Amino acid sequence: MKIAIAQINPTVGDLTGNAQRILKVAQQAAEAGADLLLTPELSLCGYPPRDLLMRPSFIAQMKTQVEELAQALPPELTALVGMAEDNSAAASQGEKPIFNSMALLAAGKVKEVFHKRLLPTYDVFDEDRYFESGTTANRFIYQTQTGTVRIGVTICEDLWNNESFWGKRAYSVDPTKELIKAGVDLVVNLSASPFTAKKQALREDMIAHTAKENHCPIVYVNQVGGNDDLIFDGQSVAYSAKGELMSRAAAFEADLQIVEFDLDKQDLKLGEIKASPEKEDAEIWAALVLGVKDYARKCGFKQAVIGLSGGVDSALVSAIAAEALGPNNVLGVLMPSPYSSDHSISDAEALAKNLGINTKTIPIGTLMKGYDQTLGELFTGTNSDVTEENLQSRIRGNVLMAIANKFGHLLLSTGNKSEMAVGYCTLYGDMNGGLAVIADVPKTRVYSLCRWLNRDREIMPENIIAKPPSAELKPGQMDQDSLPDYDTLDDILERLTEKQQSADEIVAAGHSAATVKKVVQLLTRAEFKRRQAPPVLKVTDRAFGMGWRMPIASRWSLEMSAI
Repeated sequence: MKIAIAQINPTVGDLTGNAQRILKVAQQAAEAGADLLLTPELSLCGYPPRDLLMRPSFIAQMKTQVEELAQALPPELTALVGMAEDNSAAASQGEKPIFNSMALLAAGKVKEVFHKRLLPTYDVFDEDRYFESGTTANRFIYQTQTGTVRIGVTICEDLWNNESFWGKRAYSVDPTKELIKAGVDLVVNLSASPFTAKKQALREDMIAHTAKENHCPIVYVNQVGGNDDLIFDGQSVAYSAKGELMSRAAAFEADLQIVEFDLDKQDLKLGEIKASPEKEDAEIWAALVLGVKDYARKCGFKQAVIGLSGGVDSALVSAIAAEALGPNNVLGVLMPSPYSSDHSISDAEALAKNLGINTKTIPIGTLMKGYDQTLGELFTGTNSDVTEENLQSRIRGNVLMAIANKFGHLLLSTGNKSEMAVGYCTLYGDMNGGLAVIADVPKTRVYSLCRWLNRDREIMPENIIAKPPSAELKPGQMDQDSLPDYDTLDDILERLTEKQQSADEIVAAGHSAATVKKVVQLLTRAEFKRRQAPPVLKVTDRAFGMGWRMPIASRWSLEMSAI
């Protein structure tokens, strides 16, 4: 029995286009002799569809589309296709109006529909908002010419509740254990599992453990592509009953893999194993490139504009954009002020030359004087302060937005996670944009990525990496005039935002109480800025996006700790 793993890149809401993607890969699978086609979770509508799921017409069109797809599939192929199925008849009884489901398509019909049982509600997931949980173990029998295969069906989270692997259960039931008790020969898992750094290794460890523990092979298919702030890395895998890796699909690109189930041995045969990115920098780079590429493509943008400051952040975003969209489709705008250093301009020009992107220089000195004159009477008797500094950033933001509006470009903002966390950024200035490319990348990781990019040749001019970071909004300004050094800051922020450590725990880890208190205050006070930021491409376990739901107007703070 040959199983086709269809690692596809759907566009959310594009029911017809996604059906055509599935049909195309189904035809390829049939030509390769496949018997069963596996597609990702909600493959027909794309994941996550969010509040599109609240529209009855969307659910109705999905039902029609899956029926049409069943008729169009190669007749020799059976397929599992992800969809949302109507449950409105039970809604009056207190149930949610839809299920997160997998439709079994064969012989031109929808033969059966399986419902996801475990609905995640943590981090970026909010499935209980929409879906009713399935209540029965999902399985079916596939009849081959030489025998039958009993196949258990799990949908994403259904596989992530192994008590012996995690040391605890997050849900009261374990769908995989129930399938094993029911005597299945093979478990398939249809997923849309978002990327975060180092997550693939965890996935593979978990799947290998589950397969070996239950003496049952597992085939896992994952969605690939960028959908808004989430990036899906693919890397679908198959594991034998001994917990051995039998197949791995490509990372960060669509792929079709064929794995074979041996009925006599009741196990999978060795297939193609494609390499995962070797280094964390490599996988984060690939994720960000895919995130920008798909965000632009799926939103209808072909070109991007970026403010080039000569600093490391805008340099990294420019490199990502050039890789994602092509150098000719990226415009870097240099906007020197009277406070800009000569090396800022020369470094930005050297970067643009290395990347092959287009540039335009628009000095802002005259615009700054215009603001000074306009506000001069009102500001009489006050001292120059951060207000005037922020005006420079807002002037630049206006210039960039004007270019984006005039030419239909996507404006990419260039702030990193460290700055976003502590509010070292300007609303309606450097925060302007349609996508925050590296706002989930800490400053220390920004430097690491730039050094990784230079592993074979100089892409990032060395001076951009070596010079002390500065916003250059006043003479002699350095980031560390206002912030702790970035090694210290990033460690404190990771402990606060990802590890959920208390201020006292962070002090006990070796950081000074005064520094921790300052960072906590900055993090808390900057919440209103983060709420107004563009979508943030997620690459860590806790991004400032869907999974970050902090109140703005709040009196609780870690400042209340013993520090």
